[in-house]
Amino acid sequence: MRKVAMIVGLAAALGFNNAHAVDLNWKGDIRYRYQSDLTDFPTLKNENSRDRHRARVRLGVYPWINEELSGGVQLSTGSASETTSRNETLNGIFLADAVYLNEYFINYHPTALNGNVNVVLGKRAVANSLIVVNDLVWDSDLTFEGATLQYGKDEDGKEKDCINAVVGYYELTEFNGIQSKLATPASGREQNAYLIAAQAACSGELSDLNYKLGAGYYNYVNFNYQIAAPNSPAPNYTGKDFNIVEIFGKVGGQLTDTLPWQINGQYAFNTAKKSSSYPGIDNSKRNSYLVEAKIGDAKQVGQWSLNADYVRIERDALTVLTDSDRNMGAATDLKGFKIGAAYHLVQNLTLGVNYFNFKTIDDKTTAADESAPTRHIFMADAVVKF
Repeated sequence: MRKVAMIVGLAAALGFNNAHAVDLNWKGDIRYRYQSDLTDFPTLKNENSRDRHRARVRLGVYPWINEELSGGVQLSTGSASETTSRNETLNGIFLADAVYLNEYFINYHPTALNGNVNVVLGKRAVANSLIVVNDLVWDSDLTFEGATLQYGKDEDGKEKDCINAVVGYYELTEFNGIQSKLATPASGREQNAYLIAAQAACSGELSDLNYKLGAGYYNYVNFNYQIAAPNSPAPNYTGKDFNIVEIFGKVGGQLTDTLPWQINGQYAFNTAKKSSSYPGIDNSKRNSYLVEAKIGDAKQVGQWSLNADYVRIERDALTVLTDSDRNMGAATDLKGFKIGAAYHLVQNLTLGVNYFNFKTIDDKTTAADESAPTRHIFMADAVVKF
């Protein structure tokens, strides 16, 4: 009922009950994917892969109400419990697929501040909420729920000025004081789990190069309770804390007029340490990093792109909200690389392939046939945007 009331209130705030014209700005995308997953044990032969056909559909309306007010509502495929994916695996003998409310937000950008400030309330995609260069810390399918204050971004969440800054408050789980968990707060005391995010970045051009350099801080509050929720991956962080510092940047240029290049990197470190309150943290396993090189952008028909990245995430560096594709869904305690390519076939249709090669860092030999397996993931995508 609370979500229904929120949707009704949002519709009223966006002016859907008024007669004046509204620029609705419909946007959507459809992705069809073939995915093959294989776990390769060094001492075994003829392992079988898991092969799936999957789809992701998103359709949203982003009305521009007036010079100071805009918003958005988006529906998508996905799952009521899977936090970091909006994919729908094709099965169920042709049953209808579920559709979920993926975004709903109000964006107030007062003209008195020259459009440099956005106050966003509701549920919005992470790439439009925060400053993001890649998916080391945040999976690209995440939609944050709460309040965001932005400086230097336009109403679509894209950086427009040299200086950009973001502060956000996002609810993770609401506790009612009696919910069962391993680490229970004082009797009757409410202990909501929430995330505080703060970022600052500077972007610009130097000679023939464009660049961005920034940092972020992400404080998970009360996340050490075992959250009794059906989320996947399951966020069980009893005895742990996460106060993550991220440093990120990218630099790029043009090889030719139509062929750009870019190198980006992220380093994230969990500053929380092992203590009597958080005995589950291993102080030697709190680092993570990602380095990516990319040529091309496949934005126009006939254009292509190639990219490769290397990722290492130690066990207590990040949370389950990092990218969900690496290492077959294992969020952390992994290392490996991804390579990909894309080609813009016809207007609004892009074809792409990605290959992931990952291992678990702390994988110990438990049997002769289970020594450090390599996980191979192959994805072939057809994406239409409209």
